[in-house]
Amino acid sequence: MDRAGRSTATAELTVTVTGYDEQPVVHPRRLTLLRTAGGPRIEREEGAGGPPPLWDLGTVGAAAGARCLVLGVDGADTDGPAARAGAAVVGDRAVSAVEALWGSSWAGRLLLELPATGEQFARLLADDRPGWSDLAAVTVSAPGAPLHAPADRVLVNPEVYARLSDFGRQVVVTHEAVHVATRADTRAWTPLWLSEGVADWTGYRDSGRTARQIAPELARDVAAGRLPVALPADAALTAGGEGLAQAYEQSWLACDLIARRYGPQRLVALYRAAGAAAPGADREAWLDGLFRDRLGLGLAEFTRLWLAEVRALAG
Repeated sequence: MDRAGRSTATAELTVTVTGYDEQPVVHPRRLTLLRTAGGPRIEREEGAGGPPPLWDLGTVGAAAGARCLVLGVDGADTDGPAARAGAAVVGDRAVSAVEALWGSSWAGRLLLELPATGEQFARLLADDRPGWSDLAAVTVSAPGAPLHAPADRVLVNPEVYARLSDFGRQVVVTHEAVHVATRADTRAWTPLWLSEGVADWTGYRDSGRTARQIAPELARDVAAGRLPVALPADAALTAGGEGLAQAYEQSWLACDLIARRYGPQRLVALYRAAGAAAPGADREAWLDGLFRDRLGLGLAEFTRLWLAEVRALAG
């Protein structure tokens, strides 16, 4: 305690969004306490590590859909209530689209956080690696939530999201809703091409778009003679990586091939089987066995079929 009667303490602030969080969200806080005649009082409260709570960034409002809740920060240059209401409609549609394919084994609800600026998005993401600023949205675990708890948030980057068409916004939010729905089936060993591919495939499902419309960057590469030789490695699907758009489009095309050849439910079953057992030291051999067991063909044969699909994008 200093001469003015001030001292500091750390504490954990726990918050539960009713109907959406099954576990409390934990925010470490640093408190400045001031001794007064009536006893100590909190003079200042600030974050003590990790991403800040949304309300640290400004005045927060909410919009509730039937199965989606949007929490957003009001900004000077945005119509916060309208943006939140629009996002809630998109979120409701995303939940319905995901449930139609993935069933009701997940919570069946979506929590979106909509900051006012890209800088606020970066603070909530708590990741300064290059490339994140180009993302329209990303799913993150709520601070302090156990790994098994479905306490995910979808963080929306307002500057990128605002530039998207209505269709683009729906694809993005549906993609993130897949990550929320499949959290229990997704493991560290799940190939990123499979987890990102099924999310994109669900987002574009029944859209009526052609493969060249969904994968324009890949189609341009193929037309120029730049073809992949293997399914995308995990590193190719990391934000900021070179050829990120093409890697996502390649992943979508692989999952689209599975869904067209074997049916959407076989794609879902393959994904869930991938998360059910660890691969051991040789992940490629494990994936080959998984494909043989679930689809009746090995990974090499599947890759040849996929590469034929890639070449067909040339027109």
